[in-house]
Amino acid sequence: MGMGMEDNPLQLKSLNHISLVCRSVGKSLDFYQHVLGFFPIRRPGSFDFDGAWLYGYGIGIHLLQSEDPEIMPKICEINPKDNHISFQCESMMTVEKKLMEMEIEYVKGRVEEGGIYVDQIFFHDPNGSMIEICNCDNLPVVPLAGETIRSCSLINCTIQQQKQEQSLLNQLCN
Repeated sequence: MGMGMEDNPLQLKSLNHISLVCRSVGKSLDFYQHVLGFFPIRRPGSFDFDGAWLYGYGIGIHLLQSEDPEIMPKICEINPKDNHISFQCESMMTVEKKLMEMEIEYVKGRVEEGGIYVDQIFFHDPNGSMIEICNCDNLPVVPLAGETIRSCSLINCTIQQQKQEQSLLNQLCN
């Protein structure tokens, strides 16, 4: 039950990395390591500009030093509707406690859909890029076409897929 070419015309496999232009690669490196838990990885030596690569949670983050940090947009108030990257967590209480300990300003949000609640915490990295931490895997992913229901969690998605495949096999065998 894989994707057909018409569903995946570029034959994409996964998200590899995001690139972020930084005021200071050093401050950003520290933030992504010590706040979000990414670890530095080797970056090609042929690059002729300052930067750093990190990896964690199945994706890479490439930090690129701004050529002119003074003209980068000012960090403004935290707005959950701004562009952001989102990470799922084990415990929203732990995240909030750690952010308070690190004195990182944040805004909380809550989404409700059909009696299911998703808690969210939004904050900025040192460059003003928005980060969201959530328990988003509470909310099922429901495609607009068809009846397949999947959770955001890879483990739950695999289990759901196995159940669907078994159900299909049972239907075919009966």
